Amino acid sequence: MIQYGNTTFKDMDRLSLYEIALNTWAKWVDSNVDPTKTKVFFQGVSPDHASMPYINATNCQNQTQPLRNPGDPHPAEFVLEKVLKAMSKPVYLLNVTTLSQLRIDGHPASAGQGVDCTHWCLAGVPDTWNELLYTALFS
Repeated sequence: MIQYGNTTFKDMDRLSLYEIALNTWAKWVDSNVDPTKTKVFFQGVSPDHASMPYINATNCQNQTQPLRNPGDPHPAEFVLEKVLKAMSKPVYLLNVTTLSQLRIDGHPASAGQGVDCTHWCLAGVPDTWNELLYTALFS
């Protein structure tokens, strides 16, 4: 069950929920953050199996080369861009989506009989995200 305002829904579209959550966050940032004292960072959308249909839990094993075509943008990227453009305070977007899509191993890994979404196939993708954050912090 999902409650939004005074209305309770059995279920809702996930992108709609994401937009509602981002707008709530954006209003808080715009009302409470002093950009002369604080930098706000937002890590973009991490790819998942739904946004990378050409990747499944078994075909990333032993892959060492990046993908030649990362595919279509993740639908949540459009929602995020819309919310960030409407904000009055600056937000530094760590846009990790395409970078992560280029890694064939840049998605949750398989673990035996099912998909284990708690870690990645190899170290690398989240490490690169950290490098982007570090560079943004000290530039």
